[in-house]
Amino acid sequence: MVQLENEKQAYDANQIQVLEGLEAVRKRPGMYIGSTASRGLHHLVWEIVDNSVDEALAGYCDKITVTIESDNSITVTDNGRGIPVDIHEKEGKPAVEVILTVLHAGGKFGGGGYKVSGGLHGVGASVVNALSSLLEVYVHRDGNIYYQKFVRGAPQGELIEIGETDHTGTKIHFIPDDEIFTETREFDYDVLASRLRELAFLNKGISFSVMDKRENGRQNKYYYEGGIISYVEHLNNEQGALHEEPIFIEGNRDGIALELALQYTQSFTSQILSFANNIHTHEGGTHESGFKTALTRTINEYARKSGLLKENETNFSGEDVREGLTAIISVKHPNPQFEGQTKTKFGNSEVKTITESILSNQLESFLLENPTIAKMIINKSLLASKARMAAKKARELTRRKSALEISTLPGKLADCSSKDASICELFIVEGNSAGGSAKQGRDRHFQAILPLRGKILNVEKATMDRILHNAEIGTMIKAFGTGIGEGFDLEKARYHKVVIMTDADVDGAHIRTLMLTFFYRFMRESIEKGYIYIAQPPLYKIQQGKKILYAYNDEQLEEIISTLPSTPKPGLQRYKGLGEMNPEQLWETTMNPETRTLMRVTLQDAIDADEVFAMLMGDDVNPRRQFIEENAIYVKNLDV
Repeated sequence: MVQLENEKQAYDANQIQVLEGLEAVRKRPGMYIGSTASRGLHHLVWEIVDNSVDEALAGYCDKITVTIESDNSITVTDNGRGIPVDIHEKEGKPAVEVILTVLHAGGKFGGGGYKVSGGLHGVGASVVNALSSLLEVYVHRDGNIYYQKFVRGAPQGELIEIGETDHTGTKIHFIPDDEIFTETREFDYDVLASRLRELAFLNKGISFSVMDKRENGRQNKYYYEGGIISYVEHLNNEQGALHEEPIFIEGNRDGIALELALQYTQSFTSQILSFANNIHTHEGGTHESGFKTALTRTINEYARKSGLLKENETNFSGEDVREGLTAIISVKHPNPQFEGQTKTKFGNSEVKTITESILSNQLESFLLENPTIAKMIINKSLLASKARMAAKKARELTRRKSALEISTLPGKLADCSSKDASICELFIVEGNSAGGSAKQGRDRHFQAILPLRGKILNVEKATMDRILHNAEIGTMIKAFGTGIGEGFDLEKARYHKVVIMTDADVDGAHIRTLMLTFFYRFMRESIEKGYIYIAQPPLYKIQQGKKILYAYNDEQLEEIISTLPSTPKPGLQRYKGLGEMNPEQLWETTMNPETRTLMRVTLQDAIDADEVFAMLMGDDVNPRRQFIEENAIYVKNLDV
């Protein structure tokens, strides 16, 4: 647990600084929690948990519990100091009521309550209160238990004493308001568990628990004494580490605490996750750029001095030294600056220099003291460099060939006539038969068809030069127009909808997984920006007389049949593949924007996605076997 100053300061009502009143939260909830769908619903929990984590970072709390109650409400409990209950001088109310009813009121603004805080804007508790049909707070402090109740943000009576206690802490129970969350009020246990596990990794020595009291409920406790070292080990569980223990580096400069953990694997891809005050900075920032600069420079300097990189050999690129690397970067900053409300990019300029300095010094010492591991890392970088050079030659050869061709687009692509990428759609279709039907059935103005033969290369197990030499992948790259990897540019995308259209069988699922692995590893931004979709072709055709209906799953089939008259007996056809549909049927069921169903591929949790791809597509068989054994009971349709 990082505590930036040894002196623990007073925490009372005087530390609660009010910036502005609570207004318009219920009118415009999306401004405060992102959306009123599932993501915004779970954001309510994070706002309350963040307050408990702030207590932990200050050194006063080591247990945080989140409970999904049987009625789908939430209770968050911690063993911190308890929210102050004395009267706030300016507001004339107990501090706990101020925190829960005034926007931008909290211990993180005045400078005396918290030195490090993840809930940067301080809107958390009051926003949760405003968007809950009921919120109850219990404060254990000064030997007493205090209680106050709120309905849609409004106090229902004053703060009262309801008993005595021998410990300290805060418990907040809230019910999300169904007037606000009209789409869903159902909490996802896996989403909560995943974030709490992440927080446990980032804050060693603090216990996080999650409990589900609904039917078939589960519970988990996360506690990692190793902190981000344990995090890297967890991420590399399916990757095959090159060296047994992760390299751990830490330092503290000017009140800024830095922790780094890194470990090389046999993989050909890298995974660098950066955090600032426990917030996952998806878009990186100064801490991540400082890390990359120092890593590349330090490894090159060591390789030169040790003679492992010859005079006639060029320096490793950043891409070379990061191949197969898993790294966690965690910064705790007293005054963090984030770019944008989403907090996805860390912007404090001084952190780049601090990160470079701490990493360079400590990594250089590690390499000198551990020559065997150092040689493994250099050899890994050498192989990556050779593969990169081979890939570069392959790209140059491709460009030279393209310059001689009339069109650089692949021959099997049936392109659309429109050049407006925002309306254009590319259907990647499994097999020539389905491709033929799709070409005939499409709207040629805005729909392009690219048939692929068989299964594409598993990029999880391949070097870049091998990937670029693969005919099917090369065809896709040419069609998309964006390039791949570090040269990827989404602005050059020729289609803003790329639809994976495969058969509804095991082979089709395998092809989808291979393609999603490729998009995730080399065109991740296309997923993040919502360009990738999966088509949903029907499983059944039901015909009764001249009436034709389609069912997309077994439940829908039963529902349709139950509504049909008993005579004549309806005919039933189960589609084994897209090729069984004629062009009109494929258009009507799967391609027509008026009637089709598309599933957009999202990337809400990149870390879990990384684990899944590594487990499903990587070299290690044991985790894959375990996954199959645990999930086989859920299989409904299996082709044999």
